[in-house]
Amino acid sequence: MAHDIRAQLKFLSISAQKVRLVIDVVRGKDASTALEVLRFMPQRAAQPVSKLLASAVANAEENFGVSRDDLYVEKIFADEAPTRKWRRFGARGRFKPILRRSSHVTVVLREREAAQAVRKGR
Repeated sequence: MAHDIRAQLKFLSISAQKVRLVIDVVRGKDASTALEVLRFMPQRAAQPVSKLLASAVANAEENFGVSRDDLYVEKIFADEAPTRKWRRFGARGRFKPILRRSSHVTVVLREREAAQAVRKGR
């Protein structure tokens, strides 16, 4: 049975909508390829997502003894986290609310099936 290697990043101060633009690019790719792609993306969300993916790969190597070459991104998703409500005062005594959105990002890595069979000695 395949191990699901999970890592979570909570309360990232970038909106979930902007993070989804970055994570949609790496979904389904090999872990090492995904890290290389994220390294060269200009979006601000790419750096924290890259650190999260690197952490998940390190978890897999350390805790489950899985090689980083056998891993791929099974699932990756961004959910909305609490929104901080900021206020700015406008002209003529008006009130202009600012919503500071944040997100929770979760990555699930899985080992390739062929690699599992080799590791088990089949």
